[in-house]
Amino acid sequence: MGADVALLTDRRYVAADAAEGDWYLGNILHEDRLLRAELDRLGLSSARADWSRPDQDWSAFRCAVFRTTWDYFDRFADFSAWLDRAGRQTRLCNPPATVRWNMDKHYLADLAARGVRVVRTRFVERGGFAGMRALLDEAGWDEAVIKPCVSGAARHTYRVGPADAARLDAVVRPLAAAESFLLQPFERSILEDGEDSLMVFRGRYSHAVRKLARPGDFRVQDDHGGTVHPYHPTPAQIDLAERAMAACDPAPAYGRVDMIRDHEGQFAVMEVELIEPELWLRFHPPAAAAMAEAIADYV
Repeated sequence: MGADVALLTDRRYVAADAAEGDWYLGNILHEDRLLRAELDRLGLSSARADWSRPDQDWSAFRCAVFRTTWDYFDRFADFSAWLDRAGRQTRLCNPPATVRWNMDKHYLADLAARGVRVVRTRFVERGGFAGMRALLDEAGWDEAVIKPCVSGAARHTYRVGPADAARLDAVVRPLAAAESFLLQPFERSILEDGEDSLMVFRGRYSHAVRKLARPGDFRVQDDHGGTVHPYHPTPAQIDLAERAMAACDPAPAYGRVDMIRDHEGQFAVMEVELIEPELWLRFHPPAAAAMAEAIADYV
């Protein structure tokens, strides 16, 4: 199998067709079809490929684009080794150095140092967990969110206050012995306004969605019952998204910037997704053309 462009997925989503009622795979395939049609319009052939397939010759592609490699954080060592191997055989989009930087949420400190407003963040390095109550007291926050520095889909993401501290100690302490965590204040705007995601191609804003948590939860991911809605961002949000992407080095061809309103009522970056961002092309089909053009430029 070979083509100009490999659209990378993981082994759970390699099927060419979704079973009836499988809306999750259906959305993945629909968005890949939109992108493949635009790549074809530009004269670039494409094929979907499992990043972890052991017999794949990546030199058969001119470029490999990260799309739905959504198991990378559960297979971190395998993915890191693959990144080295595949990067020697073909061009990876986004660049491997950018992907490695974005895999670990310590990048938020780099963005802040480069003048990008991010949600206040404290890092708990591996083996340095002193207990939830001590972390809250040191930060001076009534409530916080703690999560691993390498994670996705809200893996081991917990909301914590004084009443939950002892219970979550038992959960987080063994995990924090093996990996680093970050602590952020619980911004209550997430309960009312949700989290806004802005898609950016070649440094320019394309479209946006708003993600809302289900009642009684704070996690906006659809894995946890969150919902996604079309959204028209403010000029300030567009500026923040474009500046956040411009602060990434090497520059990404595409990505997503997630943001919320912080305690001062200002928009602040929660995450910049450059590895395998869901881009909601189905909410704005013209964005598939913008992404295809970004890939064509990269090739």
